[in-house]
Amino acid sequence: MNKADKAAVVESLKEKLDTTSFFYITDASTLSVEKVNQFRRMCFDKGIEMKVVKNTLAIKAMESFPEEKGYAAVYDLLKGHTALLFTTNANSPAKVLKEFRKTNERPLLKGAYIDTDVFVGDDQLDALTTLKSKEDLIGEVIGLLQSPAKNVVSALKSGGTTIAGLVKTLQERSA
Repeated sequence: MNKADKAAVVESLKEKLDTTSFFYITDASTLSVEKVNQFRRMCFDKGIEMKVVKNTLAIKAMESFPEEKGYAAVYDLLKGHTALLFTTNANSPAKVLKEFRKTNERPLLKGAYIDTDVFVGDDQLDALTTLKSKEDLIGEVIGLLQSPAKNVVSALKSGGTTIAGLVKTLQERSA
């Protein structure tokens, strides 16, 4: 790989890192080509982009971002065989990894970068599968905000029928 090719890979990674808040770092080193292709297909079906990269080029791309991004925490994970899984949904790569590993021992999860938080190690896979997506969280917040309003409206409605019933009973008694 010549200098121009390396620069192109670094630029491609920078662009990907700039547009994605979530990526997973995996090791699929002992998988056969057939199994890697099967895993790649599963990722593609779920909207996950898998890139096999040189660790030094990935670090070089990450170093171009400000320290606030927190990429320095993943540098130690970029050793050995590495595949990056880029996604727009924080938990989908974890779910795909878990599903694929029902019949295979790899790929192993080296770590995950989730919006400046870093989850290190394969033991984090269960925690990552339970992460809620942004849409799920927004839905829950909206539900929580609507809940008190619904309670007030239903109380007013039930109270209205109760008051109407009392007024009608009082009118019947007085007549």
